[in-house]
Amino acid sequence: MPGEFYVENKAEKVSLETVESNLAGLNTKADAIKARTDNLAGENPWQGATTADWQTAEANVISIGAAGIRNKIHDLTVSIHNLVGTQIRVRLYKKVNGTERKVYDQSFDATSDPVGLPVINGTWAIHDVLRVTLLSNNAVDNGKAVDYDYMLEKMLS
Repeated sequence: MPGEFYVENKAEKVSLETVESNLAGLNTKADAIKARTDNLAGENPWQGATTADWQTAEANVISIGAAGIRNKIHDLTVSIHNLVGTQIRVRLYKKVNGTERKVYDQSFDATSDPVGLPVINGTWAIHDVLRVTLLSNNAVDNGKAVDYDYMLEKMLS
């Protein structure tokens, strides 16, 4: 009969139900592992541009993430190729114990620094919004586009 076999030199039947049940359990675990490892590929890259009056006041480039959603951000690159200011200030803000705090602040020179700024080159875990801002010291930069590119990976619970 299917699911049964006879052990040589024994006349008794041996059931394979336990083996089949254990295999089904292993398949379930393998599917769960696959779901986790498939997640490691991350989402498609996010890209875009924001236009603002960068010299008038510190302005938002992009807000990444959402309240209560856990992500890993593996890369954030901001391009200042359209700007001419000698003090381009990039800042990152995120909530720390429920209050938004400045967690990164660096100044760049659009005339001499690389036009692509690897603001995050590694991995940060975020569980709320990460806000990216920019401020220029040159009024000519007002109305210019600032490009950005970043990679996210959702963290499963």
